[in-house]
Amino acid sequence: MVDRLHLDDVVAIDIHVHIELGADGHDHLSPELRAAANRYFRGDPVLPDGQAVADYYRERKMMAVVFPVDDELTTGQPRLRNEDVLAAASANPDVLIPFASIDPRRGSDGVAEARDLVGSVKGFKFHPNMQQFHPNDPIAYPLYEVLAEAGSIALFHTGHSGIGTGLPGGGGIRLKYGNPMDIDDVAVDFPDLHIVLAHPSFPWQDEALSVAMHKPQVSIDLSGWSPKYFPPQLVRYAGSMLQKQVLFGTDFPLITPDRWLADFAALDVPDEVRPLILRENAFKLLGLGG
Repeated sequence: MVDRLHLDDVVAIDIHVHIELGADGHDHLSPELRAAANRYFRGDPVLPDGQAVADYYRERKMMAVVFPVDDELTTGQPRLRNEDVLAAASANPDVLIPFASIDPRRGSDGVAEARDLVGSVKGFKFHPNMQQFHPNDPIAYPLYEVLAEAGSIALFHTGHSGIGTGLPGGGGIRLKYGNPMDIDDVAVDFPDLHIVLAHPSFPWQDEALSVAMHKPQVSIDLSGWSPKYFPPQLVRYAGSMLQKQVLFGTDFPLITPDRWLADFAALDVPDEVRPLILRENAFKLLGLGG
């Protein structure tokens, strides 16, 4: 019998964890895009299904926000189903917090799917680079309306994309969609929508910091980079003005929490801020602990 993790024993919440394999074992990325991502992140990680993610994080006394990426319309690869993520989270509610992913270009079908899911997930992951849309494009607004009405969280990939890096033409991935300033419009038009800007937003780090400073419902997750490579202004604001709007995240399996936390320990962040980043800010955002 599995020894379940109690909320009081949680040492950290990883806000950015990918489930890469569906229940049928397929990878949502093409072999070319997967190989390019592995080269960019300097590894060849084992791709986890939902249960493997749960076992990994439970062993470390961490919770994980888990999601797929609906990139089927861009890559042509069958998407990893939201239902597979929900099934894994349902089997491991002490560890896994489910988010869904829907490409806004799915139109009314995507909106209907979101309405079916909002009662079962905490939020939705958007990857504008992979899904090829500007976050402030009106095509996405019907989806945001569903999320805002339900009190869900919208988590957006921002900045550079390791997916496609080094391939001819970047594998068809367009970086322009990763500018976080587009999300400033979303924050204005949906003031009650909780928004997370994922990753250090290179080459638009200052834009991301400005949006989060100006819009209190916007947070920044620190996933996708080792902390030793964080831009100095991100470190400075994470330890000061934005200390309650910054979240621990890894981008697992491409970066492991073990590696991330080892590098975070050497970062110039006040000791009293570290628990906020690792645990408390996510507890508040996700509505955990009463």
